[in-house]
Amino acid sequence: MDLATILGLILGAMMLVTSIILTGASPMLYIDIGSIVLVVGGSFFAIMIGIPMTRALGIMKFTRNAFFIKNYEKEKLISTLVSFSEQARREGLLALEDSLDELEDKFLEKGLRLVVDGTDPTLIKSILYNDLNQMEARHEAGIKVWDEWSKSAPAFGMMGTVIGLIAMMASLGDQAAVGRGMALALITTLYGAAVSYLVCTPLKNKLQNRSGEEIMVREIMIEGVLSIQSGDNPRMVEEKLLAFLSPVERESIKAVSSAGE
Repeated sequence: MDLATILGLILGAMMLVTSIILTGASPMLYIDIGSIVLVVGGSFFAIMIGIPMTRALGIMKFTRNAFFIKNYEKEKLISTLVSFSEQARREGLLALEDSLDELEDKFLEKGLRLVVDGTDPTLIKSILYNDLNQMEARHEAGIKVWDEWSKSAPAFGMMGTVIGLIAMMASLGDQAAVGRGMALALITTLYGAAVSYLVCTPLKNKLQNRSGEEIMVREIMIEGVLSIQSGDNPRMVEEKLLAFLSPVERESIKAVSSAGE
């Protein structure tokens, strides 16, 4: 579980409620079912017009990536690729075939099988990058839903404001109706901003970060596969792959390698 996402949403909502309480008003004054229906439901169905039904209904399946951390074990991945490089240099590319079934990642297995099968390196690169681009496109499609929702929610908040003002102006002789209209006008604006900036935009950003991390891991795999195919020195392979990591991660891997030696 990603505690940053969960705590961010919970504590952000708590800060909003706390600020309301500190004004001395009852939080119940800020609950309006009509406003929730308009802002949340209206904005979602508006973006649903422009996207396929399956993508709209599958948004929560994709969004779970924001709440769960996938450990790609980049250090282990680089170590695996370097060991494959050493084996290929020592015994030949065909010697890798027996080890491929043990790989858990199908993308990496596919790339190395192409190498073992003697596929042209240009074609290998084309196939793997095509897979990577398709994955990125799927991620972007899911991220775009949250991006559009973040833009749509404030707009529906403004619609609610206009609806409330119209209701208020039409009932100037009825003080109770004027109060309800003003409440609707203001609360929907609050809801629109909260949905956009507390939920949709942060989730969009988190999903972008998750996507970027997975893309980087795939690029490490592609670089490693191509280096193995070209018969690069294992030490050079390691240096190429370490370039994808932060300085701290590089030092950690090098320290482990030195200890192993």
